[in-house]
Amino acid sequence: MSPPLHISDAERRARLVARHHLDRAAPDVVAAVSGVVAMHSSDPTTPYLAARARVPDFDTADLERALVEERTLWRLHAMRRTLFLVPAAEAGVFEAAASRDVARRERKRLEGWLRAEMDDERVPAFVATLESRVAEALADGRERSTRELGSEIPELGHEVTLGSGTWTTRAPISSRLLFLMAMDGRIARTRAAGSWRSSQYMWAAADGWFDAISAPLDPEPARVELARRYLAAHGPATLEDLRWWTGWTVKQTAASTAALDTVPVRLDGGGAALLLADGEAAPEPPTPPHVALLPALDPTPMGWKQRDWYLGPHAALLYDRNGNAGPSVWLDGRIVGGWAQRPYGEVVYRLLEDVDAAAERRVADEAAALTAWLSGTVVKPRFRTPLERQLSA
Repeated sequence: MSPPLHISDAERRARLVARHHLDRAAPDVVAAVSGVVAMHSSDPTTPYLAARARVPDFDTADLERALVEERTLWRLHAMRRTLFLVPAAEAGVFEAAASRDVARRERKRLEGWLRAEMDDERVPAFVATLESRVAEALADGRERSTRELGSEIPELGHEVTLGSGTWTTRAPISSRLLFLMAMDGRIARTRAAGSWRSSQYMWAAADGWFDAISAPLDPEPARVELARRYLAAHGPATLEDLRWWTGWTVKQTAASTAALDTVPVRLDGGGAALLLADGEAAPEPPTPPHVALLPALDPTPMGWKQRDWYLGPHAALLYDRNGNAGPSVWLDGRIVGGWAQRPYGEVVYRLLEDVDAAAERRVADEAAALTAWLSGTVVKPRFRTPLERQLSA
């Protein structure tokens, strides 16, 4: 048996640059999303800043057009219960491979909260009736906000107790119920209810918003397909990387990769990883020197569980305690610093590694370009990290 293919950290970084379009070579925003498989959207500004780093001459209207006019992107909860943007044509894969298991758990939680408020036997019928009424309200094709749906369907204001112990709060079930219906693919988040920084969205019936919705897929082949897409964009990657990224069990992860044609890879330091066998073993051609300023929760720094090969020793400054990435400065496929915005809008940065003068000029130029692009709009990450807090003060 021949020894495993060796792929160095430098080669992994070259693959990352090309596949994740950190050389700003994505032809459009849908290609930028596909290049990273799915783009984080729990912080509403992340997709805009992530697309700007990957698509030449990107404008916020480009993403809004893909979401609202062309409807080629779908905002949905999927892996690890996180909100993502995914290509609309591929939404069925994410729903079957990731969303469905999460939705099952979330439905159980909602029903548990309701059982504390009413007889057990009433809960399933109560939830089903509300879902039917929401579907009926949206069947006319008009978008509605959560508030508008609550006005039309007063029962959405039914309150439950969230939390336990010393921390509890009363909250209406409207957002939780709509969350479930969206995970089931029955309704879809459409345009933002405010600016591109808003995390409140309008709602529409999914089968009316999108031209066609494929029949539900079986989970097992969907997981195989999602694993294939992940390895195509992130390979070589470890089983632990894939399991963390998807939120799957160890058994689901192993079964999904076993169904793929992969080759074993030896990483720098002796670690073992997988790479798709179909043409993926060829080395990536070198890319010109590049710099990218990626936003908080960008899908690239969030793409692997094991990050030393592109992060180095900088986790404590650039990630929060829960592993959420802050704004980062990238040079040739590795993180060399972080950035933030001052209250008046200027983008500032700090390099955490020594770089040559030409590279530092490129970082400074990119920070100035991002300042100009934001044009006074101040973006504060939802999950603050130590370096971002220091720089923004």
